[in-house]
Parts: sequence; structure tokens; C-alpha cells
Amino acid sequence: MAQTRRVQRQSHSGGGPVAHPPIVSANQWLDARKKHLTHEKELTKHYDRITAERRHLPMVKVVKDYVFEDRGGKHAFKALFAGSRQLIVYHFMFDPTWEKGCPSCTWYIDSLGDLSMLADNDTAFALVSLAPFAKLEAYRKERGWDVPWYSSFGTDFNYDFHVTNDPKVRPAEYNYRTLAENKAHDSPNNLLGEEHGLSVFFTLDGDVFHTYSAYGRGTELLADARLLLDATPYGRQQEFEDSPPGWPQRPTYG
Repeated sequence: MAQTRRVQRQSHSGGGPVAHPPIVSANQWLDARKKHLTHEKELTKHYDRITAERRHLPMVKVVKDYVFEDRGGKHAFKALFAGSRQLIVYHFMFDPTWEKGCPSCTWYIDSLGDLSMLADNDTAFALVSLAPFAKLEAYRKERGWDVPWYSSFGTDFNYDFHVTNDPKVRPAEYNYRTLAENKAHDSPNNLLGEEHGLSVFFTLDGDVFHTYSAYGRGTELLADARLLLDATPYGRQQEFEDSPPGWPQRPTYG
């Protein structure tokens, strides 16, 4: 589990009147809350439909022999699964020239809770960054993290999954849009250098397959073990889920 750090934030009042929600009677509050509850339930049902659709997505074989480095040395891609069927990779922004990792990616790892549920569901979790492993290891120790972290330095991995953009290597792309498309949508991403994302992989008969990737705000909710499982082909593996035939499932509250 990533170490939690407390950050003191400045008050938003600025010395003036304190901004606050409207003050109403108990009955008015209850009416407003019930109305909002109907919208929350609609969102939950829509979310279930989206995750069901995700579990029905196809997968594509990873054909390159990527080599990653961690404290144990050099490893083939299959080693990142640590014996699990599924692998979730968080693409942590760390340029080879940087001495410290991306602040936003750092906050993401700091916010992670207990991920033991992933292993219980045959799923591994790891960080991958472009910087050399020595820099990753120094920063990991500084932050007090125990999350597996691998360097993809010297490989095409970051470029192939569009979390490092260099026009000298290949045309820029992020969140399934080209540079021109991102500019047309007024995207805040400049598509030069490091970007963040999350990718999911599946292993079958000794081969590795890519099943899913999310970028930008698409990764915001994926910081909880259950929601991370929702990004995988097998999902939470519970009976309430609409999954393809043969998917592993257990009683929802079992």
C-alpha cells in the first residue's frame, strides 16, 4: 500500500464570507437528497452497463519482446504478471532527465488503498516508467512505496502505448487522438514528452494480450481495488455482473 502524506492546504475563504451550501429545512434537504439519489442510481446503472461492455471487448496480441528492469534485474513482459492471469499497468510519468516523478502521478499512487483484492482475483498491479530504474528506485524509497515499479528505458513500450510522445520516433497520439485532433478538441495535453495512462493486459498460453487502456481523466476513478478490477476483462468476478459465458464468478456477497 502506498504511504499517505498529509498536505496542508490554504483556506478558500480569503478572509471574506465563507462560501457554503444553501441552508434549508430538514424536509427540504430530504427532498433534494432523494432527487439527487435518483440521479446517482441512474449513474450506477449506466456504470454497470459500461463495465459490462468493457468485459466484452476483444484483445490484441502483444508481439514485441519488451524488456523491463526492477530490483531483480531485467525481465520479459510476462514476469510483470507475477503469476497472475491479468495485469494492470499504471503509466507513471517519469522522464529520463527528471530527478523526481510527476506530482499528479505521485498523488495517484499516494491515494491507492489496499490492493490485496487484486491478487485475490488473479490480477497483478505495477507501475511502468521510461526513466532508468535507478531513478525510479530512489524516488520509490523517498515516497515509501512498496508497489512494483519497472523501467521501460531503452524499449518502445512507452511509445507504443502512447504515454511518451516524440515526433522523431512516431507521430504523436494521446487518448486515441492525433495531435491535430487533440488541438481541435482544445485538449490540455501538448502531446510532447510524458503523459499518464493505465493499461490492462491478459496472458493466455504463454502469450500477452492488450485488452484496455485509459488516458487523461479516464484514469481518475481507477484508484480503488474494485474499480481497478472493473477495468479488466474478468471484472470483479461476481454474479451481479453481465459477463461473457465462462467468465469466473462467485456470489456477489459471498
